[in-house]
Amino acid sequence: MIVRDVRLDEKAAYNALVSHPVQSWEWGEFKRKTGVEVVRIGVLEGSRMQAAYQLSFHPIPRTSYSIGYFPKGPLPDKRMIDAISKVGNERKAIFIKLEPNIEKGTGQPAIDKLAKDYDLRQGKNVFTPHSFTIDLLPSEEELLERMKAKTRYNIGLAQRRGVRVLEDNDQQAFETYLRLTFETAKRQGFYAHDETYHRQMWEELQPSGIAHLLTATWNDNILVAWILFVFNGVLYYPYGASSNEHRNLMASNLMMWEAMRFGKRMTCQTFDLWGALGPQPDPKDPWFGFHRFKEGYGGNLIEFVGTYDLVLFPQLYSLVCFADDLRWKLLRFWARLR
Repeated sequence: MIVRDVRLDEKAAYNALVSHPVQSWEWGEFKRKTGVEVVRIGVLEGSRMQAAYQLSFHPIPRTSYSIGYFPKGPLPDKRMIDAISKVGNERKAIFIKLEPNIEKGTGQPAIDKLAKDYDLRQGKNVFTPHSFTIDLLPSEEELLERMKAKTRYNIGLAQRRGVRVLEDNDQQAFETYLRLTFETAKRQGFYAHDETYHRQMWEELQPSGIAHLLTATWNDNILVAWILFVFNGVLYYPYGASSNEHRNLMASNLMMWEAMRFGKRMTCQTFDLWGALGPQPDPKDPWFGFHRFKEGYGGNLIEFVGTYDLVLFPQLYSLVCFADDLRWKLLRFWARLR
């Protein structure tokens, strides 16, 4: 068994092995454009690649240290932990944040066992530990039947009032998506990535066929714009934005239904809604409305194993965690002021 960096000519083999778009080769290239270092590791048996994954290293300003991030990878084992510890130490990573793309029931025993041999601590989430997933294999009639009655009603209302949803990947539609993204963030008081982030993401992932832009239009005005990812048979909903105008038309409800139909046309088997609250959500949580919106479409609420920090420099870890907490408090504060 050989563990080494993945070569450029192995891109197709690499993409076939990873299970999430943020592990894709294209996502790694996008992250490089944002100024972080990306490392891809392959596990080979002879000349055949058996497993692969990538992680990024984010420099800590005014220091020689970094922080590693390993999102949505496979279930870690000792070989993987040893490999990422090696590359982390070479880059003076204080810790490497792991968020496996593995459900809790199947992955928790393995994580608990690793924690006995390594300094592996439960960490702060980047991805939410829960998500809704929708099985796209049933017929459209069955999918509609599984939805809540109010959700079906809102879909029909949007259709009757003339809202139309289509895929539109041209530049003008993307510019509208950007405008609506910041309009939505201001309205809801949420933190949003900046314009450069969205542009670089789109420029890298759209030509590869991973990213697709859907728009919901009424009277030639785009009311809702979503970017969806299609990767290895799964549809994802990572980015969505909506106008402050004509919210009574329920365009977002129709958008979700048309996204499901789009996924079926793309031969996706599953639709991952990219995050949710837990099984007993707090109505006072700022994300409660978004959770309830997604819940209406009849998906399954799943829980991942969660977030773990592989600590390589214990003496600096607590200091970095404190600074990160302060940073996010400031970002949320400024988001509310915008």
